[in-house]
Amino acid sequence: MSAGSRTSRTSRVTRTSIVGLVAAAVAVTAFTVPAQAQTGADGEKGGKARQKTQQALDALVKSGLPGVTAGVRDKGDVWQGTAGVGDLRAGEARGANDRFRIGSVTKTFVATVLLQMEAEGRLSLDDSVEKHLPGVVRGNGNDGRQITVRQLLNHTSGIFNYTSDPEFGRKHLAAPGFLTHRYDTLAPLDLVKVALSHKPDFAPGTKHSYSNTGYVLAGLIIEKISGDTYESEVRDRIIKPLALRATSLPGNNPHLPKPSARNYSLLSDPTATEFYDVTAHNMSWGWAAGDMISTTGDLNRFLSALMRGKLFPAKQLKAMKTAVPAPGDPLYTGYGLGIYNPHNSCDTTLWGHSGGTPGAVTEAVSSPDGRHTVSYSVNSEGGGGVIDAEFCGDPHSKRLVPAPVL
Repeated sequence: MSAGSRTSRTSRVTRTSIVGLVAAAVAVTAFTVPAQAQTGADGEKGGKARQKTQQALDALVKSGLPGVTAGVRDKGDVWQGTAGVGDLRAGEARGANDRFRIGSVTKTFVATVLLQMEAEGRLSLDDSVEKHLPGVVRGNGNDGRQITVRQLLNHTSGIFNYTSDPEFGRKHLAAPGFLTHRYDTLAPLDLVKVALSHKPDFAPGTKHSYSNTGYVLAGLIIEKISGDTYESEVRDRIIKPLALRATSLPGNNPHLPKPSARNYSLLSDPTATEFYDVTAHNMSWGWAAGDMISTTGDLNRFLSALMRGKLFPAKQLKAMKTAVPAPGDPLYTGYGLGIYNPHNSCDTTLWGHSGGTPGAVTEAVSSPDGRHTVSYSVNSEGGGGVIDAEFCGDPHSKRLVPAPVL
């Protein structure tokens, strides 16, 4: 089937119908899909402590988002909560075990693999990009000889963010281009080429500016060093050892595995009167910068193991947690290597990452010791409040998570 014929079958849901559907779903959820809690040594304490987190989930749906699923690990306590719908047309409630695109939370996995390779002596964070990818980063003032692996991972390389390229955005991320090109396959070097058509944003190491291009290059370095695919390295080094059975790397497969929710977006169309169903699309345009799929349970298990030093030695964990300041950033105060310090209303030190793809926003956050983790995913574009509710006891937080592209 051609991209054009697929586009003709794109599902659209009217914006005016969403208010009624979501309101009905909230009522249904309250009776048929209550907040689900599995209590550990603390008995009912965990469930009661999660009431504010559930309130934050409900608030997201009341704000107009279709649905949200969340999970918490807090010492011996495991909790899951949902609100709203996973399918606007059918009115089906959001599932606690839904699989979803995690967008840029993929970066945490990629950085972990490279830090493992450093611990094995296969590279240094201070190696130049040129050493591992000779000739790849050249032209228009870009020079891989002056950029280090560390700078790719903490976004201080200065390389232009390819998803910010206007033509790329019109073709792959916004309507109507997305609808025509949603099944296209893009190679990693195609993405790098887009970035290198621009001059650097700044000299390497002089500033911090988020760039998905850095993590595409990081994925290519993983492949060059290992002689295997980035996907295989993530599976063998992280997914299999931690038994993350619901976590996957889709490659060119445009479909979400079941169970999962439908994904909805306005696709940056200011004249849109209907939401697009954007569930199916080929995430090769994100690749190592943001193509993975997971669940709240798997993300919490991964973050907990990461923060507890189960995936590499203390030296690498210290490097991962060495953050560069990010003044003015709406999401975080500082960025380490594939993780950041999210803003929160009680100014407590946390580590995690968020991610956004068309129709899905995810956030996964942990305490520094890995004993308390929370992750959630919205099946549209927007989010916020959940972290403040869980870690700060503030269910009425006005903290917003913008809908980033990766």
